[in-house]
Formats: sequence, structure tokens, C-alpha cells
Amino acid sequence: MHITITHMFQNGTWAFSCHNLSLCGSIFLPMKSLANAIYARFNGKGEFPLKDAYSENSDKPRETVRARIYDNLGVKFERVAKGLYKTIDGDESCVVIEGDGRDLSMLGDSSIDCILTDHPWLDKKSNKGGDRNFATYDCFRYTLDDFREKARVLKDGCFLVEILPAENENNYDYLYQIKKYAEQCGLLYYSKVTWKKGNFVSNTGRKSKNTQDVMIFSKGKARCLRIDAKKTKDTGTPQYMSGTAQMLPAMFDIPPVARKNKIHQSELPLTLCEKILQFVTRQGETVLDTFAGSGVVGEAALNLKRNCILIELAHRNILKIRDRLAGNPFFREAFWKATPAL
Repeated sequence: MHITITHMFQNGTWAFSCHNLSLCGSIFLPMKSLANAIYARFNGKGEFPLKDAYSENSDKPRETVRARIYDNLGVKFERVAKGLYKTIDGDESCVVIEGDGRDLSMLGDSSIDCILTDHPWLDKKSNKGGDRNFATYDCFRYTLDDFREKARVLKDGCFLVEILPAENENNYDYLYQIKKYAEQCGLLYYSKVTWKKGNFVSNTGRKSKNTQDVMIFSKGKARCLRIDAKKTKDTGTPQYMSGTAQMLPAMFDIPPVARKNKIHQSELPLTLCEKILQFVTRQGETVLDTFAGSGVVGEAALNLKRNCILIELAHRNILKIRDRLAGNPFFREAFWKATPAL
């Protein structure tokens, strides 16, 4: 399974020259959720009554079927009339690249609307125990060049979101350095939101811990995503103010992925990724995860009708990402890039 990518992502589209191609295109596996199953059953068949959704999923409580449709209104389903729905066609795409997430040379300048990533930070104390375990994974610390590349590919005003460890006696210098690297590259500190991992507690280090930080930067002045209610009312047309789509919360209180359900050693919860993307992106935009791991950022992006580019170094993780995304009804295409055989 080898593809050589000889063209770049620019202006929202990919131009590829594929060689030694054994997999390039759509792959569909069994749907992984009830919402996806309902979507697959009625997609392209026009309007459908709620009772048909009940009958097609007779092994599920009616309340559950109805709730999954309601939860996905505006994303997978549209309400036509009382008790009558139709699916929403999606043209989102996902590109998965097997390679080093610190090498963004295949991406054009100002081509990305958001970077959301959790790099394998070199911090033995923070990575030991708890819900992270990098015993067999190459970890590193960012350099200034990493942030130069992030700034190069991001569009003006768009957001970089880094998932980082909570500050401790071992990493406070590094966390400060990350902010300075970003600043030197025109990535302005926007905000930090704590991710509280539900009731999970890790008893390692000097204190018990159950948090990580969601650190947000903007390339220059933050773009205008938040509706300005007063100006909108005064003018009669939508008016926006600088900043995220809504005021950021005091914290994200979301449990980590259960160990038995993980496909990657530091997998982020899908709900967390979806919430973050709703704050910093719009539908149809392109999200980049430079250290894709489990591919959860890609799933979150597709669920929210965003395009995504995932870069992952480990081939075993590439295969897991393929299986994960293939069950998404909005998954359209995957281009896999591996090191060509010599």
C-alpha cells in the first residue's frame, strides 16, 4: 500500500500524483453507531417518517432511535415536518498521510483553517501512569521550526489548538517555551481551558491529577466567529466579532476513553474533539491533526461536516485510522502515503 504524493494541498483542494497505488478511494465498513446506521439506511432515499426508523431498528428503544436523530439534526438529518425527516448529503473528505507530523511540506501556505493536535510530548513524569503510556512511542519536544511550519500553513486569524499536560515541576519550562515559540511565529496566545477527565484520577507524581490543558493560539488577531447579537439586531444581517464561535467554558469536564475501548495509548475523547472544533471552526473548513494517533480528530471533523487531514507516523496506527473512519457515512476518500519501496 504505497502512494507518493507529488502535489500539495492548496486553496482547499488536493492535487495528487499517485504512484504504486494499491488503495486510493472510498472504503466502507459496517457502521459503528446507531446514528450512522440510520443515515446509511435512508441516505439518498428522500424523506422518511420516524416510524420507519423505528421499524428498521426494532431492537432499539424508540426513545433511543429518536434521540440519535435529534442529536444529529443539522449534521446528518434535517426535519422536514412533524415526524418526517431526510438525510443531509455530505461532501466532506479525509486525507490520511503516513509520515512525520513535523514535516508539513506537502501543505501549501495559508491552506488550513485549524490545527488540533496532541503531540507525544517528551515528559516522562507526565506520560507515566494514568491514561497515557508512551513506553514504546518516540516522544520529543517542539522546536521553533515546528511553530514556524504551523504558522505557515494556517490561515490568518485561524486557531492552533494544542492538547498539553497540566503544569508540574518537570515541564513548566517547556510549557513556557511553547508559548514563546508560538509568539515568535505570530501565533498569539488566545486562551487556555482545562480538560477535567471526569472522575478519573491518576495518583502519580507529587499530587493526584486528572487534568490536561487545551491551549489555544490564533495566527494574528483571532478571526470573527462569534455572532454579535446587538449589531446583528441593529443591521438586520449577521454580524460577527473577533473570537471563537462562543465564549469558551471554564473547563471541559469529559471522561477519558476507557482503556478497554482505546485504539491508541493517548486517545482523546470524541466528545472533547467535537466540542473544541465547534468553538474554532465552521462547516466545510479544513482541520489538520499532525499527530493523528487514533484518528479521533478526523472522526470529529467528519461528524461536524469539516474536512480533515491526518498525519500519522506509525503504520499500525494508519491501519486503525482507516478502519475507524471507514464506518463514517461522511467518509469519502482516503489517500495513504507510505515510504515507497526501494
